[in-house]
Amino acid sequence: MQSSLDTEKAISSGSISGSDSVGFLIGQRVHFVGDTRRIGTVKYVGAVEGYGGIWVGVGWDNGDGKHDGSHNGVRYFEAQGPKSASFVRPHNLSSGFPLLKALELRYHGESTKEEEDEMYVLSASNKRVTIELLGKDKIQNKLSQFEELTSASLAYLGVSSAGPPGHINTTIPRLKELDLTGNLLSDWKEIAAICKELPALVTLNLSYNSMSHDISGMPLLNHIKVVVLSHTGIGWKQVEMLKDSIPLIEELHLMGNKLRGITPLSSDIVHGFDSLRLLNLENNLIAAWDEILKLSQLKRLEQLFLNNNCISHIWYPDHNPLSEPPNSLELLRESFRPFQNLRCLLVGGNKIEDFSSIDTLNLFPNLLKAF
Repeated sequence: MQSSLDTEKAISSGSISGSDSVGFLIGQRVHFVGDTRRIGTVKYVGAVEGYGGIWVGVGWDNGDGKHDGSHNGVRYFEAQGPKSASFVRPHNLSSGFPLLKALELRYHGESTKEEEDEMYVLSASNKRVTIELLGKDKIQNKLSQFEELTSASLAYLGVSSAGPPGHINTTIPRLKELDLTGNLLSDWKEIAAICKELPALVTLNLSYNSMSHDISGMPLLNHIKVVVLSHTGIGWKQVEMLKDSIPLIEELHLMGNKLRGITPLSSDIVHGFDSLRLLNLENNLIAAWDEILKLSQLKRLEQLFLNNNCISHIWYPDHNPLSEPPNSLELLRESFRPFQNLRCLLVGGNKIEDFSSIDTLNLFPNLLKAF
């Protein structure tokens, strides 16, 4: 399988090039040609005083830039940090390419002996099917073997779209797990198009893609069971909008999204998610336990990961000596006990120092593991 270094060589050698014309739009996701991990968002397209030609102003995700969107006293756009942005010539930027192009790139490069030993996929009957993709002249013949592929990792390969309708389904129809970490995806319509063409898909990882907050018009995707949306910038409102499209989801990972609270759309308590067993909210900014109580009626929730938030106190709804939760009446009206099936609660790296919070853990009816 091709390494990220091989990918960068392919980009640098011209296998993947930047835009020949300007062609960039404000808000578009791009990466630097030759470095698929240097990803940013287009903030400006136009002239820069004192320099000829057209420039593209980019705000870089990793903050590796030269300025804050201003140059020689002229403000062109706002950047997140003092040196998180830069101006780049259009030919040095790539707006990405369809998913199947990334799949081809992932498998077509020369490999080491160690990589060749690992270059296989599991067929539907769980048999090893060797993949040997050694050069452009053989790629079209070897692509036919992708029909056996059940798992694919296309992390940091510049994927920005689903591509022409029907192509994904005819190439990788049995794919069950797809890792799209760190690509140029942002439009949920492209995610929907990818998922609709993969009827066997169960697990989808979109971490480190800057996803749009507009999730309207998403189709029903009842084959998806595990979704990873860590470091995508979405809030709980977007999660609520998404839940009707993935009604059978069992695992949801939302790490590193700077979440401060849980905001249900039509109630004080989160409803739906009838199949959700694991919810990962680690590395966010949640401080109030009241926010976590909004999850207490998720009837199948077994694992709740809250490591590295800002929580200082834990209490069980029926046993709070200090105050009553704002949603206590609604909780009491429910016949289902709060956190009825919760078996694992992870709260490490928070600000909990009182013993009463530790004692409270004994009140959760089925809690087996907590730390």
